[in-house]
Amino acid sequence: MSQKTIMTILSNKKNIVIIDLGISNVQSVLRAFNCFEQNVKISDNIKDLNEASHLVLPGVGSFEKGIKSLIEKNLHDTLLNLVEIKKIPILGICLGMQLFATYGFENNVKTNGLNLIPGEVIKIREMNDVRIPHVGWNNVNFTKKNSILINVEDNANYYFTHSYHLNCSHKENVIAETNYGLDFISIVGKNNIYGVQFHPEKSLKSGIKILDNFSKINA
Repeated sequence: MSQKTIMTILSNKKNIVIIDLGISNVQSVLRAFNCFEQNVKISDNIKDLNEASHLVLPGVGSFEKGIKSLIEKNLHDTLLNLVEIKKIPILGICLGMQLFATYGFENNVKTNGLNLIPGEVIKIREMNDVRIPHVGWNNVNFTKKNSILINVEDNANYYFTHSYHLNCSHKENVIAETNYGLDFISIVGKNNIYGVQFHPEKSLKSGIKILDNFSKINA
């Protein structure tokens, strides 16, 4: 392989930063992204975020704690600037997707979200045969085409673990839905902003392909 070819490959690599909120197992997300020939790191450093070509916001736990962590780490405003002004692609995973909402209502507390995807995060309705939290494998049904779904099978199974879900204010931001007693949104998208309620890093081939597609999206 020539030196020119090597330099071209290196220059085409993406700098993917997985944002560490301190409330999720970011190592599993890192291992999944390491399946691809990209530069990937875990960080809560503003300098690293500013140098990223792609951002990933994973998380588990409460909406309130997620927003609090972003503020305490001085990442809240930086993140909004990178996503809204510089149009850096971002992928929210589980709680990370929910933090894109306008408000969260976890534990009967109204908390301001990032307002990247207008909507509210509410608790899954308790019904017969519906256990809360929703943990396990479930189908994801596509409602529209999107670049994050290229060569991804519709109605495939993905791994979920959550008690709350996002209600979007605008239907055009909904990419996929899942039924668990009721239909809830499992993938959202708006310009450079993407979110998945499930854990793609734990969802075998179908989940890994979604991460691969995201890593190929250009700002």
